[in-house]
Amino acid sequence: MKDYIILTDSCSDLPADLVEELELEVLPLSFVMEGKEYFNYPDNRDIDPKDFYNMMRNGALGTTSAINVAIFTETMTNLVEQGKDVLCIAFSSGLSTTYQSAVIAAKDVMDAHPDSKILVCDSRAASLGQGLLVYLAAQEKKKGKSLEEVRDFVEERKDHIDHWFTVDDLNHLKRGGRVSAAAALFGTMLQMKPVLHVDDEGHLIPVSKVRGRKASINALLEKMDELVDDPSVVFISHGDCFDEVEAMGKAIKAKYKVDKLVINYVGPVIGNHTGAGVIALFFQGKHK
Repeated sequence: MKDYIILTDSCSDLPADLVEELELEVLPLSFVMEGKEYFNYPDNRDIDPKDFYNMMRNGALGTTSAINVAIFTETMTNLVEQGKDVLCIAFSSGLSTTYQSAVIAAKDVMDAHPDSKILVCDSRAASLGQGLLVYLAAQEKKKGKSLEEVRDFVEERKDHIDHWFTVDDLNHLKRGGRVSAAAALFGTMLQMKPVLHVDDEGHLIPVSKVRGRKASINALLEKMDELVDDPSVVFISHGDCFDEVEAMGKAIKAKYKVDKLVINYVGPVIGNHTGAGVIALFFQGKHK
């Protein structure tokens, strides 16, 4: 069986040590803040996440860019010329054009290298939800599953990767069109915190509002109680609020048999749209 590489992008928010352990290829998305372009590498070589969130707290706003066809083409070409096939698991098409770029590049590279095979999956996921899907795919690869078998696993499993988010500042969602200006104003005045999830099509959808930070965190845990199917692997990402998510992780491990708990920052590309204080919980559920 021909060897293959799992390729993903930095919106998976996987920590660098896990990227290395899983032998992944990760392409960085980019963003511009205060006139400077940064790339969102897993090892944070361009910018430390704490620095990024401190810049946001001080009023800096960035603009983000998807990975273009040329970058995917270059990377995929390098991999197939090394004799590898490729399974690409891309950031949700409901939130970015990254997936479409990967599909175009894969066709171009296979046309130029007819003996190669590149399969592209739309994760319909974001942040460590995408990361969780990639992690599970890598575990299947370790079991000796073929490229097609892992692709089929990803297509089935992505409908069971639950994403539950809350944000601390509604104004960032207002900028992205997720809530109205009036809702952001009154919600901020009343200390209302939204609870959101990523739906079956990979879009970020507001579900409910609760009053206060503690209630919003409890709402995420309640969603896990309601929907969890397999609690063995749980991922949590955050916008520079480690103490809160560490406490969440401890509460989850006290309640469920968790074999793998990963906590990492929401990277700056997604964090630019959610702001500091975002908390996101990911697990395998009965459905999304």
